[in-house]
Amino acid sequence: MFSSLYYKAQVVLGLILLGSVGLPAQKTTTKNATTTPAKPAAKPGGGGIARTSNQGGPTKNSTASRPGPTANGGPNRGPSANRPMANGGTTATRPTANGGTTATRPAANRGAPPPKSGTTGITGRPLAKGSQQVQLKGGNALQRRSNGQISDVHVAGRGMDIHHSLGGGRQVVVERADHSRIFAERGRPGFIQRPYSFHGHEFAARSYSYHGQVYQQFYRGYAYRGAAIQVYAPAHYYSVGFYGWAYNPWAAPVTFSWGFGAAPWYGYYGGYFAPSPVYPNASLWLTDYMISNDLADDYAAGQETGTLAQAQPRDNAPPEVTPEVKQMISNEVQNQINLENAEAQTSPNADVDPASSGIARMLGDGHRHVFVVSSSLDVIDDSGSECALSGGDALGLSSQPSPDATAVSLVVLSSKGSRECAKSVKVTVALNDLQEMQNHMRATIDRGLGELQAKQGKGGLPTAPPSAQAAPTKAAFADLAPPPAPNDANDINQQLIAADQAEKDVTSQAPASGNSNNP
Repeated sequence: MFSSLYYKAQVVLGLILLGSVGLPAQKTTTKNATTTPAKPAAKPGGGGIARTSNQGGPTKNSTASRPGPTANGGPNRGPSANRPMANGGTTATRPTANGGTTATRPAANRGAPPPKSGTTGITGRPLAKGSQQVQLKGGNALQRRSNGQISDVHVAGRGMDIHHSLGGGRQVVVERADHSRIFAERGRPGFIQRPYSFHGHEFAARSYSYHGQVYQQFYRGYAYRGAAIQVYAPAHYYSVGFYGWAYNPWAAPVTFSWGFGAAPWYGYYGGYFAPSPVYPNASLWLTDYMISNDLADDYAAGQETGTLAQAQPRDNAPPEVTPEVKQMISNEVQNQINLENAEAQTSPNADVDPASSGIARMLGDGHRHVFVVSSSLDVIDDSGSECALSGGDALGLSSQPSPDATAVSLVVLSSKGSRECAKSVKVTVALNDLQEMQNHMRATIDRGLGELQAKQGKGGLPTAPPSAQAAPTKAAFADLAPPPAPNDANDINQQLIAADQAEKDVTSQAPASGNSNNP
């Protein structure tokens, strides 16, 4: 549990960070590239620190400085990369980066039975006490909660895993013979993930489809503690000046009108979240941008599927997302801006280092980290019982996991009550689910940076310096990715239909009770 003393320490730490003019060096490693620590960043108005490598990006065995961006501006990634913020009762029109928390978990091998017992369920997540796993013919299996309700179904012949969340949703993951993967969930964006190779390493392109909108995001794959992890890789990188403007404190705190005061989702979650009255820097603005979009998406999904729980009255209590929690998230956002600036010096023309940009670094650097949940997720609390989380909830990493851990213990910093995990409870989260939270944060920060650049000088936001207006640099790995297929949206929807019948076929094989393996 985070003590009140820790909260105060975090606030002080955040203020120290916000008051610095230089960007601390981000320790990263990139294959075939050697980096040296950054010199202190220039003060506002300076020109930043030039790379010592070739201007076209470092080549093999090149040496580059790790520049800290100055308080100058940067380019816009273009309107197609941005997601409009929710306002006027409408939700964001572009889905979140995490199409579902099971997205990167490899589905069970076709025809291979999942584990019969142990600490993980049939789809690889930690197993709640009282759960039952039932082995069926043909490699099929199902899992029941302690109350007898089915939580998971494995359909071996289809390479399909189906998860019924505590919140009432259903997620479908299909591993196809060509090693592509489909994720589908009603009310949420679905995607088809296709593998490809860049510089001899595994990458993946996810083609998202949501209410007629199609777009791509890119991921670098690697193995971590026995799990197949997919790490978000930005398709474009901003200039050093823009990262400096986004990282460093603004000249004076600003007010900003978000425009969602009358939106139904904001009224529904009014007891949970309220925007900050002023913004001293971009990281706090991006924090509210991320949480508000998560809540808008969560509300829209609940409305579409009829799974929205009744809002809990708060009796004029302050919002659950306290200023202390916001500052912790803001500090994490600032760290991510620093990380992306470091990656921007090598990644456009070189490989992506997943050990730096993924949870491997976060779980091993000895620092506390904050994760924001992007969509419905079922986890195990410290009593061994299952509880739910949803978009906009915050989790804190308070201690480093053991070197061989396949799941991570975190503390709930904020939740919405009712059927969700209680605040301050410790919960266990699978590695893939944790990486998806990190992916979601980075992708949302990227969209938010695009919003900031487009809106700079408007609505109360400060004006970015002219040096921040250089065109963005596109990463080379994005050019080589397989494009979306014309029938992707239909294929995603068809999996939802196929899952209805597949689940009936599997559950019809199982007795109401018995023939189970109790862990």
